[in-house]
Amino acid sequence: MTSTEEPTKTAPTAPPAGDVESQAPATGFGVPGILSRWRREDLLKKGSLVLRVIGFLFSLLAFIIMASNSHGGWEDFDKYEEYRYVLAIAILSTLYTGAQALRQVQEMSTGKQIFPSRTLALVDFFGDQIVAYLLISAASSAIPITNRMREGADNIFTDSSAAAISMEILAFLVLAFSALISGYKLSNQSYI
Repeated sequence: MTSTEEPTKTAPTAPPAGDVESQAPATGFGVPGILSRWRREDLLKKGSLVLRVIGFLFSLLAFIIMASNSHGGWEDFDKYEEYRYVLAIAILSTLYTGAQALRQVQEMSTGKQIFPSRTLALVDFFGDQIVAYLLISAASSAIPITNRMREGADNIFTDSSAAAISMEILAFLVLAFSALISGYKLSNQSYI
């Protein structure tokens, strides 16, 4: 090519003719994008419900174990502030997770929400975080006294106390995961 020659220009080519319907759409657009979003939202709803039911069971077990931990004398949970706190938070967590699970079951069965979705997302997010914090707080307050008692006497009272504390820690972990899902739902809401 010499300096006096102009470069040849090629005409743009059309995309290959073929089956337009079989071409892969861009991710997140069109019907496949909508369907994948619905599947993801459905999975989040079911996962959230499963986590709340598991949290309810762990909280209920902590409540039952601690409430029945009365063996007379010094072996009575009511004589210790830490154990009363564990019981109170187990009751609160049982009520919260039970109510949330029932609400979610009602929403999934009827397809209608009781409150606006923005309000529910906020209640889910902050409720999960607050109850999770209270659960770990109650468990951590009762661990030292239980360890001191176990050094002197390892019996059914201390074993029951340790079991109730363990159930609260497991409930905390479940609600922490639930709070992650609630935070994801809250951050991905549209404000239209």
